Amino acid sequence: MSKTYAGARLRRLREERRMSQAELARALGISPSYLNQMEHDSRPLTVPVLLRLTETFGLDPGFFSERDTTRLVADLREALAGEIAESRVSSSDLAELASRMPAVAQVLVGLGRRNQALSERLADGRDTGHTAPHSPHEEIRDFFYRRQNYLHETDLAAEHLADAIGIRPGEVLGTLAARLADAHGIRLAAGAADRPHPHATGGRPHPHDTDDRLHHYDVTTRTLHLSGRLRPGQRAFRMATQLALLEYGDDLDRRAAEDFEPGSPAHALARIGVAHYFAAALILPYTAFHTAAEEVRYDIERLTDRYGLGYETVCHRLSTLQRPRLRGVPFSFVRVDRAGNMSKRQSASGFHFSRAGGTCPLWNVYEAFAAPGRIHVQIAEMPDGQRYLWTARVVTRHRGGWGEPGRTYAIGLGCEIRHAHRLVYSDGLDLANTAAATPIGMGCRVCERLDCPQRAAPPLGRQLRIDQNSSTFVPYPVESDGPG
Repeated sequence: MSKTYAGARLRRLREERRMSQAELARALGISPSYLNQMEHDSRPLTVPVLLRLTETFGLDPGFFSERDTTRLVADLREALAGEIAESRVSSSDLAELASRMPAVAQVLVGLGRRNQALSERLADGRDTGHTAPHSPHEEIRDFFYRRQNYLHETDLAAEHLADAIGIRPGEVLGTLAARLADAHGIRLAAGAADRPHPHATGGRPHPHDTDDRLHHYDVTTRTLHLSGRLRPGQRAFRMATQLALLEYGDDLDRRAAEDFEPGSPAHALARIGVAHYFAAALILPYTAFHTAAEEVRYDIERLTDRYGLGYETVCHRLSTLQRPRLRGVPFSFVRVDRAGNMSKRQSASGFHFSRAGGTCPLWNVYEAFAAPGRIHVQIAEMPDGQRYLWTARVVTRHRGGWGEPGRTYAIGLGCEIRHAHRLVYSDGLDLANTAAATPIGMGCRVCERLDCPQRAAPPLGRQLRIDQNSSTFVPYPVESDGPG
């Protein structure tokens, strides 16, 4: 069995908990000097210590594995693409940096992205002196990405409120309406909650639904307007979001201010994002939903039927089940359109979503568009050998009017292969057969698969083999590293 040296991750865990070496050593039942040796990689992380760490802090054992650096190494490859292309750094250099000095690696990732963004603005002639690396929406994705898509205090607060007001499947709308009215004096717009969905009226919107907004809260009249286009689950989500804004406003401000300056666009968006998280945790309380998910082996369609909610909502909630000592399967969640644009991406695992260019065309989220009525299942292998079980299905949203364009997305939900047996979608699959996996990558620009016939861009840091007298099935052949 290989030895695990995880000094940087162990030190990071202690610093995040604001513990001294003596305090952590006492909690683990070891001496401070022994802990100090492990933090400096003079000694490996032993199995007894690992078990005590996972039990004490509710960690997935994978937190201390080498796979924990996969996402960070991929971020470094994208952020330092220019340096890799010019052979100033190698993949092994990046892996060593991510493993030994993850905090320094994160700083380099941030600096690299800022430089890339500034270069793009200069090239387009739109430099304004502002060096923010992303749009506010991109920053919010990173906000949840850094937290592995789980907000512990927010989740607990939502579950506490759900218990207090009696949230039950099939009774959510009435319960939320009563809470809004009794605690806040808020009424639903007359007829809004009872108005039929357009599907029930032949696709014709209700005559009063000329406003394009799906919901609107009028502070003056204390009235919550809900569009008749919304399905019951969508109405419940917006009612729950309004409760979060009303009852937990200070907590939303505090959580958003952890990363963003109050008053900034990113802070406002983070506040809304946390309110949305609270809403999902309110209508799908953690303990009950976790129990139901385990009971049906994460059968998404059975969960949508049980709770009367949409496929995307259930998938997103499944990707947040990371409460210490009551963890669900650590999922990665993604929403993409036909063009490969990724409008949502969250991960409780080490799976890396590309920022540079499109994602891998061999990934089954794209196959889903060819047969939108069913769930597609794929065992996929990343270049580092890590395998995942992915499910993908297409969802479509319509405004309701005849001839009006809708929105079509593929929703992907994936987990590491070691968790796949817990999912109903693994039945009949040979999970141990590595040859059955589809080799995918993190996007052609940074992918290390040199022999992929689907590659759409040359690999970074490799010299292409250009020969006018021959051609290959691989679109971008590279020069061999070995002797001719």
